[in-house]
Amino acid sequence: MSDLRLDATQLDRYSRHVIMDEIGPEGQQRLLEGSVLVVGAGGLGSPAIQYLAAAGVGRLGIVDDDVVERSNLQRQIIHGDDDVGRPKVDSAADYVARLNPDIDVDTHETRLTAVNVAELVDDYDVVLDASDNFATRYLLNDHCVLTGTPLSHGAIYRFEGQVTTFTNDRGDDSSEADSASEGSPPCYRCLFPEAPEPGTVPDCATTGVLGVLPGTVGCIQATEVVKYLLEKGDLLEGRLLMYDAMDMTFETVDILSNPSCPVCGEDAEIESVDDVSYEGSCEISAD
Repeated sequence: MSDLRLDATQLDRYSRHVIMDEIGPEGQQRLLEGSVLVVGAGGLGSPAIQYLAAAGVGRLGIVDDDVVERSNLQRQIIHGDDDVGRPKVDSAADYVARLNPDIDVDTHETRLTAVNVAELVDDYDVVLDASDNFATRYLLNDHCVLTGTPLSHGAIYRFEGQVTTFTNDRGDDSSEADSASEGSPPCYRCLFPEAPEPGTVPDCATTGVLGVLPGTVGCIQATEVVKYLLEKGDLLEGRLLMYDAMDMTFETVDILSNPSCPVCGEDAEIESVDDVSYEGSCEISAD
């Protein structure tokens, strides 16, 4: 870490962090030197981008290929009525600039694919998955497992949400311990080995979504990322947090690593994202 160099304005802006023993000026400097790629600037990405920027995470990358629609505004709170028709990455970048001039924003107006995933992901400390489709979730998982990149996962459906964190920390020398040994962290494929068949899980345009739901889930994702950058607290690694807004309940269930997982298991078949067809059920490509 470079020498502490918070200026007077930053000491004022982040004063509620600086006075905390668990963070202090050293922790705030760590956040300012951190970088996070947020994939999706919609319902989950909006609160995540808000709070990561407000917390002082120094560089944010935002990936989204969509434009703002008026129907987004009920839940995608970094966009406004004047942004309808604009690329979401541009609207999000303008929001961050108004909120915190300390933050550098890299905009990527594109869809994440197996071709560009390395170029987009590998320059950041952490990835926050705020996507709304299974192809992107599996692609991010596989690439992050293969590169040891920490990944925050969140998903929502109607009144329910889920969050977990995959640190993908399997040690520096994979030859000394297999990736599925006891204590090895799980990945998204350990939780969901394959995506459901297309059309079996309706999207929010079909079923609707409670507008405030992604705010709760996205904030939890941002919390996990901030804790990771600070190296403080217990992460949701190996645990899936499930939230039911209607019952106002939170439940946590354990996620076990799967020795047969095709990407992190003992005899992993996925050695590159080129090995997988990220459409349909995201299965390994046939030879």
